[in-house]
Amino acid sequence: MKYFVMIACFLPMLTSAQSKKKQLKMAAAAEQKANEMLISNLQTHVQYLADDKLEGRRTGTEGEKLAMQYIINQYQEAGLEPKGTNGYIQAFTINEGKQIDTITKLVVNNKSLIILDDFFPLSYSATTSIKGSAALSLNETGNPWFRDVKEWLEDNATNPHYDIDEAIKKDANKAAAKGATALFIYNSSSAVDNIQFDKNDKSAAAKIPVIYITKDGLAKAFADHSATQNITATVSMSEKVRTAHNIAAFINNSAATTVILGAHYDHLGYNEDKNALDTGHIIHNGADDNASGTAALIELAKQLHESSPKNNNYLILHFSGEELGLFGSKYWLEHPTTNITANYMINMDMVGRYDTTRKLIVGGYGTSPVWSNIFETTTNNNLLLKFDSTGSGPSDHASFYRANIPVLFFFTGSHPDYHKATDDWDKINYDGERQIVQYIYRLIQTTDSKGKLTFTKTTEPQMGRATFTVSLGVLPDYGYGGTGVRIDGVSPGKLAERIGLQAGDVLLQLGDYKFVDIQSYMQTLSKFKKGNATKLTIKRKDEEKTFDIVF
Repeated sequence: MKYFVMIACFLPMLTSAQSKKKQLKMAAAAEQKANEMLISNLQTHVQYLADDKLEGRRTGTEGEKLAMQYIINQYQEAGLEPKGTNGYIQAFTINEGKQIDTITKLVVNNKSLIILDDFFPLSYSATTSIKGSAALSLNETGNPWFRDVKEWLEDNATNPHYDIDEAIKKDANKAAAKGATALFIYNSSSAVDNIQFDKNDKSAAAKIPVIYITKDGLAKAFADHSATQNITATVSMSEKVRTAHNIAAFINNSAATTVILGAHYDHLGYNEDKNALDTGHIIHNGADDNASGTAALIELAKQLHESSPKNNNYLILHFSGEELGLFGSKYWLEHPTTNITANYMINMDMVGRYDTTRKLIVGGYGTSPVWSNIFETTTNNNLLLKFDSTGSGPSDHASFYRANIPVLFFFTGSHPDYHKATDDWDKINYDGERQIVQYIYRLIQTTDSKGKLTFTKTTEPQMGRATFTVSLGVLPDYGYGGTGVRIDGVSPGKLAERIGLQAGDVLLQLGDYKFVDIQSYMQTLSKFKKGNATKLTIKRKDEEKTFDIVF
């Protein structure tokens, strides 16, 4: 009898244990199913966004619009509130200044020269076509003329105010008055002439085409200065204007503060903007950059819509124009689509290549003193993390950091397919991306009880996609439409701050090298090394200033 009593006593305990075991098994199965669903969704998003039919999602193209509509459809189906200026959409115009049209050509003795490599029209050139016969050593009425700027450069070598473009404009109009049909400029000396195509130049056009012949072009087509050449040329330029589209959705918890979650969805198209790292007119699908971040944001937004911590609202922003220079995020900050008190911003850009040899990089760690505690108390499921303190960097979070908003930047690192046509959907680690989405969700949960985060400034960026041996320690204003590089911010303790540069200053020249835009500025930086001494010329309001600097 006592054995039956003992069995009767233990039976409820056994039943309870079996029930708990069953519950755990069911929970594990549900978690596994949810994980598989998340992985499947991420793959579906990336495959669509990185499909050839979107033609690389270049800003302002039909491919960008297809991506935009796909993202909007996801939020409409999920029931997220639209927060653009027109439903979910915030359209904005990007005016990139003048561009040289593809019909521009220069043919010498039936040999076509390569635009930019061998020649380029100057931004104040007349736009027309000409034919004629000419020699470098002889200027005849009714034909193109040539001008070697060697003597000009030698005569003005010690004149810091010499403006070679003004000299060319005057010479072109004088030549036109004497019957020249075009003016070809070249430099036979080794002196830096600083003749460039300035896309932001708004000066009046010369009376005739003005074309610069590079040293390669000179050697290729005009090696014999006395030979008469048959020349055909066409110059065509237009304003490079396109309409881009940000996407905004909202999760309203009636909270006092709002968390901003962002990712850019544009990419390189066929490399029309010449920002790829390979060559050829090839579709650049941008699976990792940044279909991966876009997919992550869609799934994170859906999770937050279903179950979000309630002490914040959530603004979901998909940016266009990032690849052109953070245009979308900067535009949203200057023209916000809703009135919010921003708590912090999380940006996801290239989060698709996580593995055990490539850690998840978390930027912005130093933008709030709260972050260290947040990361210490949030379970990361064994993700390998690498922290970077800086709030600046090569993606849209930098725009929000400059607006004094704490930021986090999630990035799984660069790779051999970065900005190449080989960045395709089948190379994404979807399970790794699944873990990152879930980790960010847990970070948001942990942060919810912390109230409004304190903002702190950080130092010069340490991670990036382009590196130089020297730096001024400035953040360029990518949306600036004038000649030179306007400063958007100055990094504490760096060279720019030490010599007194300020936000709003316009960088014009380093040593012998003038720059007209960010691209020519970067090319100039690559010519210097640590320890080099030179002069820096800037414009502050209407006054030019020169500084002696040592890198």
